[in-house]
Amino acid sequence: MSVKELCRRGGFSDATFYKWRAKFGGMQASEATRLCEIESENARLKKLLTEAHLHIEALKVGFGVKR
Repeated sequence: MSVKELCRRGGFSDATFYKWRAKFGGMQASEATRLCEIESENARLKKLLTEAHLHIEALKVGFGVKR
């Protein structure tokens, strides 16, 4: 089956196929799943860090602390 046919049946573009292949090529399914889990955990932790920095800045403003 050609790449174009596979993409048409899957409902995604050729560019998406090649991007996925570059990112996940050579990985086993379990490794790709773990990579996705790690990426989502990393995004969650970045969000928590951002919120913590916002709280720190709000406390500094509230207590009148200069930088």
